Amino acid sequence: MLSSRSKHLLHCLLLFTVIVVFELFTGGVKLTPESTFDPWVRYGFFGCSILYILRYLTFLPLPQVLFNFAGLVFYNAFPDKVVLKGSPLLAPFICIRIVTRGDYAQLVKDNVARNMARCNEAGLENYIIEVVTDKPVGLPIHRRIREVVVPKSYKTKSGALFKARALQYCLEDNVNILSGSDWVVHLDEETLLTENSIRGVLNFVLDGKHHFGQGLITYANEEVVNWVTTLADSFRVADDMGKLRLQFSLFHKPLLSWKGSYVVTQVSYIT
Repeated sequence: MLSSRSKHLLHCLLLFTVIVVFELFTGGVKLTPESTFDPWVRYGFFGCSILYILRYLTFLPLPQVLFNFAGLVFYNAFPDKVVLKGSPLLAPFICIRIVTRGDYAQLVKDNVARNMARCNEAGLENYIIEVVTDKPVGLPIHRRIREVVVPKSYKTKSGALFKARALQYCLEDNVNILSGSDWVVHLDEETLLTENSIRGVLNFVLDGKHHFGQGLITYANEEVVNWVTTLADSFRVADDMGKLRLQFSLFHKPLLSWKGSYVVTQVSYIT
């Protein structure tokens, strides 16, 4: 069995190989000299200017590319099992807030049950799973489960819609049950927690140095329904492992972007 470090080194080797092969086949790196010409003479001032502008436009995503590359290379892509840095009993209260439209009630029920089981297995004690939905999903009555139905008549002061509207409703004085020192883990209806992710959240809130955080979301962990869309989602995983990991680990700020799910925040900073 390869160690975590060995897997990461192989991952870096494959990344460098892909980059080199791509540059060679696309002409980015030329091994043999080629004949040159003056583009201003061949294409004229207008045509050459357009071509140069189009070429320079390719540099717009360069900051994101560099962040992705650095994150994938300098941080271990195959970390070992997360070790708790403190007792879950000492952790502040955590609300796992799931936002849904309520169209797939059974999916929500199943995932709530699975996430609660993972939380219990990880030793999490001070928590509640809160489902914020536009339509009632009929969650079972349980001391660790809360269902919040957003009224159709509810409007935010800013005019926010959809997910932002639902999340804002949770923060209203007559709805919110959390204190400023509590933490919220924002999830989508299809997101499943793992024992490692729960331990990571516990370490983050126990540390208390930062008030916003975000973790890695992977796809195709179970049955693959559509290989095309699943492979397309792999880019989002690389984005998490590269750019997002670097910006949060090094700068502790979402300098370029962040996702709308698996966001960990302290209540006092969102109310």
